[in-house]
Amino acid sequence: MKWIRERDALIAQTLAFVQSVSGRKDDVRQPDTAAAAPVLAAEIVSVQTVTVAFEPPQADLLRPVAPPPQPLPAAPPRMAGDFRSEMQARIANFRKHQERFEREREEYCAATLSKLRAAIRDGAPPPAQK
Repeated sequence: MKWIRERDALIAQTLAFVQSVSGRKDDVRQPDTAAAAPVLAAEIVSVQTVTVAFEPPQADLLRPVAPPPQPLPAAPPRMAGDFRSEMQARIANFRKHQERFEREREEYCAATLSKLRAAIRDGAPPPAQK
């Protein structure tokens, strides 16, 4: 399994880096593997930062810049009374909707029970299931 060897090599490389940065050699356990994974050597290199100044060409300075897009107009603020009346209307509509569902459930239950009682009273055999 190639990924196991790569993982073990990365762990060994990371441990070597940590030891070189800290300046001490701790007794660190090496990962136990059946096959000895090759250890990759890590080289520490110092890096210097380079700063480059960039000046745009003069042609870009003369080109007109498009104005920023205008934000969408905000909705007009609602008055407190308008908001309150709208919420009361929505709540009343919701209650009517729930009451209608309740009525329909009760009617369905009553119709189903009346059919069941009629079937029991008549002694009719139950309908065949498909």
